[in-house]
This record gives sequence, structure tokens and C-alpha cells, in this order.
Amino acid sequence: MRIVVVGAGLAGLAAARRLSHDHDVLVLDKGRSVGGRLATRRIGAATLDHGAQCFTVRHDALQRQVDDWLERDIARVWCHGFADSQDGYPRYRGTTGMNALAKDLATGLDCRTGQLVFNCRPTEAGWDVVIDDGTVIETDALVLTCPVPQSWSLLVQAELDIPEPLFRRHYHRTIGLLAVLDAPSAVPEPGGVQFDPEDAEEPFGFVADNAMKGISAVPAVTFHATQPWSLEHWDDDADALRALLLERARPWIGSASVVEAQVKKWRFAGPVMPWPDPCWVDDEHRVVLAGDLFAGPKVEGAFNSGLAAAEAVTGFSD
Repeated sequence: MRIVVVGAGLAGLAAARRLSHDHDVLVLDKGRSVGGRLATRRIGAATLDHGAQCFTVRHDALQRQVDDWLERDIARVWCHGFADSQDGYPRYRGTTGMNALAKDLATGLDCRTGQLVFNCRPTEAGWDVVIDDGTVIETDALVLTCPVPQSWSLLVQAELDIPEPLFRRHYHRTIGLLAVLDAPSAVPEPGGVQFDPEDAEEPFGFVADNAMKGISAVPAVTFHATQPWSLEHWDDDADALRALLLERARPWIGSASVVEAQVKKWRFAGPVMPWPDPCWVDDEHRVVLAGDLFAGPKVEGAFNSGLAAAEAVTGFSD
């Protein structure tokens, strides 16, 4: 069976890898690299994770994958919690950054980046996937793992019976600041600070020192603003926003000077309210929606959603 997966984030890659054992799978993504929010950026000699910072594991499926990554040194344990929130669960990170996990899953798959899917049209045999340059790719089944509002926009001509509460789900927005420093930061061990989300005075939800984390050769700190702060400042002038973020970040930068700073915006940082099922399936039209909206909003939820999508697609061929 020919299957097209739209979205090369963790859910899409997990689905594609599972399906690739028995099917012809093509993964399409509009980005320059695979990974989605498993995103790592290099600024000079600095390496910064600017999406997901780390992850925990609660279930066997991801633990088996993590054990494989640990054995091959693709992933390492960062710590077991931050400040007073030590809970015993390892916080895993990519050895060279979170994007390394995605690149490992993509190895051997037919992943095509820089491919903006414009439309998905149902046909008698399956689907036509239309790229923005006019290229049409025929497929028997379709897995969409991009944020649900984007997936829905690709399917508007298909007249599918998608539950209205599903396609109207909202996502948090997050503004990030990436700061490269000329000296160590003031972030305490183990290199991460997780803030109380109910603290209205605190602009940041998480701060991570990438050098202390073990992925950057030079001091470099990632700041993620809270959802309320991000919404309030989403449309700020770019230069003014950068200056304001640096001002609010000063306690964690300490006495170091900022060598370079970049702002990164995540429009779909995570679901406000996850969907209770691990994926949404239309057996008649052979299409599945998956991603971190389903099965939980974090790294493990996205991974499990991808596996559930693969299982659903396998059922199409029965």
C-alpha cells in the first residue's frame, strides 16, 4: 500500500517508520529539516534546542525506543527534574540536540523536506496530494500529523465528517528567545528552570542553559515565554520584542554579555485541550489525523499517536 505522511515531526516519523516495514511510505514536510518541534539551531559555535527541551517516559513503547537511543548514544539523560521538582523520572535529551532524535527516526525513510502540501483531494483509488508547485502525488492512504487546523485546511474539499470539537481545538502560542553568551549564565544546576504556570508576574515558563545541558560548546540559553505573555506580545515590533525579552531574561543571563540573540515564535506550541483518542480515523476514506493534540500534548504523546496512526492505517489493508 502506498501511504503519504504529511508532517515530519515525531508523530509523523513514528508512524512512517512503523509503516515502512510493510508499505511504501513517503513523508512530506514544509520545513527545512525533519523534526517539527524537535528543533535544534546552531548560532556560530552555539547549539540550542529551541522547541522541546527534554522529555520523560511513562510507557513501554517509547521506553524501548529510548533504550535503543541510549545504547547508540543518540540520547542521554539530562537530569531527574528541576530545582524542587525532582520526581525521579529521567529527563532525556538528544546527545547533540533534540533534532538528532528526529533525524535518527528519519534514517532510511523517504522524507522530502521543503514540500508545502497545498491540498489533499479524495479519489476513487485513494488520494491526490497536491504540492504548492503543482506536483500531484497519488496515494492509497493519508496520514496527517501537522497541527489539526492545518490538517483541516488541507481536507476542506474532501467533505469528511470530522467532529467539529476536533477541528476547532486551539493551540498554545510560545515566543522563544535564543541567547548566545560570552560567559556562563546564572541558570542553576542542572541547567534548567521550570516556573509555576500560575505565576502571572513571571514571563517565562522554562529556561534552559544548553551548555549545562550538554549540547552546546559555548554558553547559550533558551527562554520560552508563557502562553499569556506570548499572546500579549505576539504582534509586537520585532526589535522591541527582542529588547523586552532580553531585559526580562537578564536575571538568568547574569553578568555575561549577549553575543547574539534571536527570537523564535511557535504558533502551534501545544494543544490547549488534548483530544482523548490517540488519533482520528476515517476508514472509508483511508485518512488518519495524528500528532501531539492526540494521546497527550508532550513528546511521548506525539510518539504514541504516531504508532496509533500506523496501526489504524495497517487496518485499512485488511
